[in-house]
Amino acid sequence: MIIGIAGGTGSGKTTVVSKIIEHFPAGEVAVIPQDSYYCDSSHIPMEQRKNINFDHPDAIEWDLLTRHIKDLKAGKEIHQPIYSYITCTRQTETILVKPRKVIIVEGILILTQPALREVMDLKIFVDADPDDRLIRVVRRDVLERGRTAEMVLDRYERVLKPMHLEFIEPTKRYADIIVPQGGNNTPAIDMLTHFIRTKLAE
Repeated sequence: MIIGIAGGTGSGKTTVVSKIIEHFPAGEVAVIPQDSYYCDSSHIPMEQRKNINFDHPDAIEWDLLTRHIKDLKAGKEIHQPIYSYITCTRQTETILVKPRKVIIVEGILILTQPALREVMDLKIFVDADPDDRLIRVVRRDVLERGRTAEMVLDRYERVLKPMHLEFIEPTKRYADIIVPQGGNNTPAIDMLTHFIRTKLAE
């Protein structure tokens, strides 16, 4: 079963994914992050790499991601890329991912691609108020990525907000299920896991 989980930056996608995984035995769920499939930029000078817009669909190698999901659905193992944000390049190493009963594809832009949506058995959009998402992004980037609050807010205004409005928010209409308040919505997550179990049993 292929499940797509999308939503804006800071919406709580990762928490939703983690809580779904908790409901299943070890080894039954594999997670494929969209972020592993950023296009390799080793051919671009380092100074130009700093200007890459990671929130634009063009930053992702969708053909490879879609092919990998199709392979997993067909029972084949894949070699998932590893992307380095430090160098903006794809590493020579890969991660071996074997087929599982449940494959979760997670990322802000995954519902923008028709070919990828077609492969999904269930499409989920994790929703959250813009203020809540901004607070989470500020906390994460300041604590985990060494950015100042001013740097985060500047990036939010220049990149995150316009990209969210142009590409991410409109993909709500493709979702089978919208989960408000992200990982804090326990009833929604319980319903999701029950639905997944039912489908697997069929």
